[in-house]
Amino acid sequence: MLPLRADDGYRLWLRYDRIADDSLRASYAQAITEIVVPAQPDSPWFPRSIPTARDELVEGLRGLLGVDVPVVEKPTRDGALVLGVLTRSPELAALVSERDSRAAGEHGYIIQPVVRDGVRQTLLVANRDIGVLYGAFALLRHIQTHRSVATLAQISAPRIHLRMLNHWDNLDRFIERGYAGQSIWDWFNLPDVLDPRYRDYARANASIGINAVVLTNVNANASVLTRKYLEKVAALAGVFRPYGIRVFLTARFSAPIEIGGLKTADPLDPAVREWWQAKSQEIYQLIPDFGGFLVKANSEGQPGPQDYGRTHADGANMLADTILTRGGHVLWRAFVYSHEMPDDRAKQGYSEFQPLDGEFRSNVIVQVKNGAIDFMPREPFHPLFGAMPRTPLALELQITQEYLGGSVHLAYLAPLFEEVLDADTHTAGSGSTVGRIVDGSLDLHGISAIAGVANIGSDRNWTGHPLAQANWYAYGRLAWDHTLSSEAIAKEWIRQTFSNDPDVIQPLAAMLMESREAVVDYSMPLGLHHIMAVGHHYGPGPWVDVKDAGRADWSSVYYHRAAVDGIGFDRTARGSDALSQYAKPVRERWSDPATTPDELLLWFHHLPWDYRMKSGRTLWDELGFYYQRGVDSVRRFQKTWGGLEGKIDAPRFTHVKALLGRQEREAREWRDACLLYFQQFSKRPLPEHVEKPEYSLEHYMSVKRRNIPGDPARR
Repeated sequence: MLPLRADDGYRLWLRYDRIADDSLRASYAQAITEIVVPAQPDSPWFPRSIPTARDELVEGLRGLLGVDVPVVEKPTRDGALVLGVLTRSPELAALVSERDSRAAGEHGYIIQPVVRDGVRQTLLVANRDIGVLYGAFALLRHIQTHRSVATLAQISAPRIHLRMLNHWDNLDRFIERGYAGQSIWDWFNLPDVLDPRYRDYARANASIGINAVVLTNVNANASVLTRKYLEKVAALAGVFRPYGIRVFLTARFSAPIEIGGLKTADPLDPAVREWWQAKSQEIYQLIPDFGGFLVKANSEGQPGPQDYGRTHADGANMLADTILTRGGHVLWRAFVYSHEMPDDRAKQGYSEFQPLDGEFRSNVIVQVKNGAIDFMPREPFHPLFGAMPRTPLALELQITQEYLGGSVHLAYLAPLFEEVLDADTHTAGSGSTVGRIVDGSLDLHGISAIAGVANIGSDRNWTGHPLAQANWYAYGRLAWDHTLSSEAIAKEWIRQTFSNDPDVIQPLAAMLMESREAVVDYSMPLGLHHIMAVGHHYGPGPWVDVKDAGRADWSSVYYHRAAVDGIGFDRTARGSDALSQYAKPVRERWSDPATTPDELLLWFHHLPWDYRMKSGRTLWDELGFYYQRGVDSVRRFQKTWGGLEGKIDAPRFTHVKALLGRQEREAREWRDACLLYFQQFSKRPLPEHVEKPEYSLEHYMSVKRRNIPGDPARR
């Protein structure tokens, strides 16, 4: 057993530490004796991707095996690992079946053992250069997780075309809803100084298949489209290009006015269209593989086409026309709700976008959050999924934990991602899952996309909480293949990030798998939602009303509707009728409290405090049960983590231990504040199984947190 090496988390899951088991290490060294990189021309779209794959293999194998594996142009010995692009190597293409080549697609890879001239070799080949790089990372992952490579045969291709990270980073380096420090983009020193961290960021993303990055906040600043900033963006694009990552930018809809000198941004105005055409041409001159634009319009005060009496389709199509011939895409966000608030906020995205189905250009993708409110700890899937079959829809997930305790609370989000991807919309019969809608296979779209709001910042360990790295990793793995299980991904991440010791893997995986549900339990159980503190969203605030929030649908009382007669938001036909936006099988199941899953009960129903739950408890007692269960879960995590002392390096062990201590304290605060507040309406004593609150309701209501990271008011 090698001694534990202190780790600050910077290396993420690409640690490549030497394998302690001598026999296992020797078996890998025997299986890969040399790296063969035949001479071949570079790809114009993925320049240096093959050399990058070669260098990653050399570095990774040196670390894992403790030897330098030689690089040659032709196989010379048994155990050669042969890299190549099938479309440029007829000799290698002849060794791969046409079926396997088709299965790998444009960006997938093939790892296949062969025997040539009596010599045992392993092919690592693809139809494009970037596929070889993805295959190199997959092979190293295989070794890091101590799986055999002697007879490894694998074909893997991404199910979704654009696998994107959305950075909510501002040009002043403040990250909206970011909890791990400042933005890693040092705009002041770009393009002259290229921080080595940019390459490490690209490596980490490529290792999990992420191939597109939106650099700037959806609450956009038009300045990023000026020449000065575009040159900085071009410098970043140059770092990312060998790793197969295309750069996207957020486009502020009023940019023609703010930086173009026009008096209007009307998408049907010829001068506006001409301005965007010229701007797109300028961008492509600097960044030939520019991916396109992400747009937040007519939402939360952002400008948009509705300011001129135009539709979202008018605005999206105007931008899409300027980049269509360049292979660019417009991702137009469906996160919209009216300033006048005429209806249940959960209905408004559907109401605005569903009538526009089929009106968008072929290179427009409508980007839809997983739920209709706003990244709550749990939401039902957004009703737009399945309701726009003639329009490609991207799924937007939040990796950063805006409503799940930021970088303080442990919340492994892969189960949340898996939950929505596996959700059956029933819009085209059984099996019409969100995953199949997003990957384009249900409606046969030629382009598909998924987006994750990044949790990355300038903290040395990238994500603040050491275990929050798992959310970045899991998002990438599910973006590549949404049929993977969140538990398998958790174990894979643990093996690469901490240890291959079963005594570490099993308890830590169990802890991760339970963690998101624990946060739901102690904050917003049984379908409760949006009951957090105002503004910064950190901590409980079920008492927040319109006076605190500024508008009703930013308040908590609008959503939980607690009163003497009960609690919950009625979204059935008797209430807001938001359920009418779902397909009939879903609508019928969720319209009846008896058949609505407990975890969504108060999302769709307003029920009396003495409503009898499936457990046999009253609703009030059940609410107390869930809040207490959440606290108990965190205490169990503390015990589990404590049992790993000596098996985890001291810096990361100490850091996580401290964070779990704080999480337990804040879980109790959530439980006590919410139950005491709701008790005013239930008029019932706290259930026997719930611990006595430490303070009064007045105390919890008086708590005012300041300087919360990521709070826009902090800028």
